[in-house]
Amino acid sequence: MLAVCCLSMFLVGLDTTIVNVGLPAIGRGLGVGTRSLEWTVDAYTIVLAGLLMSSGALADRFGRRRVFQSGLMVFGAASLACAMAPSVGALVAARAVQGIGASMLSPVALAIVVNAMPDPRERAQAIGVWASVFGLSMAVGPVTGGALVAELGWRALFWINAPVIVAALVLSAVFVPESRGPRARPLDLPGQVLLTVAIGAWVGVLIEGLHIGWTSSEALAAYGFAALATVGFAGVEGRRHQPLMDLGLFRSPVFSSAVLGAVAVFVALNVTLLLNTLYLQHTRGFTPLAAGAATLPMAVGATVCAPWSGRLVGRVGPRLPLTLAGGFTMAGGLCLVGLDRHTSVPLLLLAYLLTGIGFGFANAPITNTAVSGLPPARAGVVAAITSTARQVGSALGIAVAGGLVANATPAGLAHASRPGWLLVAACGLLLALMAHASRTTQRRGITLNPLTPGARWRRS
Repeated sequence: MLAVCCLSMFLVGLDTTIVNVGLPAIGRGLGVGTRSLEWTVDAYTIVLAGLLMSSGALADRFGRRRVFQSGLMVFGAASLACAMAPSVGALVAARAVQGIGASMLSPVALAIVVNAMPDPRERAQAIGVWASVFGLSMAVGPVTGGALVAELGWRALFWINAPVIVAALVLSAVFVPESRGPRARPLDLPGQVLLTVAIGAWVGVLIEGLHIGWTSSEALAAYGFAALATVGFAGVEGRRHQPLMDLGLFRSPVFSSAVLGAVAVFVALNVTLLLNTLYLQHTRGFTPLAAGAATLPMAVGATVCAPWSGRLVGRVGPRLPLTLAGGFTMAGGLCLVGLDRHTSVPLLLLAYLLTGIGFGFANAPITNTAVSGLPPARAGVVAAITSTARQVGSALGIAVAGGLVANATPAGLAHASRPGWLLVAACGLLLALMAHASRTTQRRGITLNPLTPGARWRRS
């Protein structure tokens, strides 16, 4: 069962990053520039982030295996549409449908694992395995994508999903048990619409801001619209008896820090992947295969350290692996803050290795922190919140990185990308500070019960 769930997560994570290394080839094939290519990536992540909460609630209501299998079929059909897209508009639309299918996989897979393993130690180790596979998929995406583009062209990036989906459908029917939440929650359509609009508006402003002007009337209107959608979402959710997103969970500093950490980790990862792709192929003249192969140290670091992180979480808690995640991520970003056209390849590989190690250590403590202390019946919703945070981080990372280099020439791209590497380092610093804050909170003995509406501070 764990293997089947991990297979689906491998698919979701792979499709988040496999497209990155193929972006230059897609741009040449469809005759579009960097701004349209950003939408090719973010159409997937925005829809995925916006629908994760509803998918988690649907899984708790109608059955996790049923929703899981439905997601696989939607994802497969959209992958075929991506592979045959005749234009960038059709590709972006198909990627958005892919996001709908992926939203039914990510939180549901984790909820199935959490419900099947009630023992905290065993669950932490299982989450470590899950995080290892997810981390592996995110890290090896560029390598796989580079090989596919080099041998078969960019459309193969989407054809490759077909055999994985067929295998996951068959195995889930045999090995994955059906499970539901004991109390089915009604769908929160106003909250769902406002959440999707808010995420899409903020990311859209970041992508289009450089083109329309950050202080133009269009940009100011977009800022106001995005802020209004965000405030409206918070207002609607605060008044509903059974909201799409239980904002009371965020009264817990531990849970809030886990969500913020998930955003930071995926901002750092996606900034790294996109800037790496554009720099190596446009500035250094690497082929897609060579650019993908350059990220192998990242894949190795993530793959080795993710299960190790899971074991550390089960043995000593999340603080140590979170500290390691922050330190390595910060070091990886700092290695490239002086990037230029002639930066040595060994330094590039070292930076990718350090970033991969940081990513590998980060997922297990963040995921385990988010679900620890919560009853299995809430697993679908809580997993959806953390998965939403990851995808928001992915969308923001792509938007920010693309905005930095959208108008840069190949010769000036390295210099234009330097603020992006500072952002990666800042994300690592944030993770390290979170680990320190969790230590301080634990020493003071302050806890919060996030399970009860209107929870209050108490001394443990």
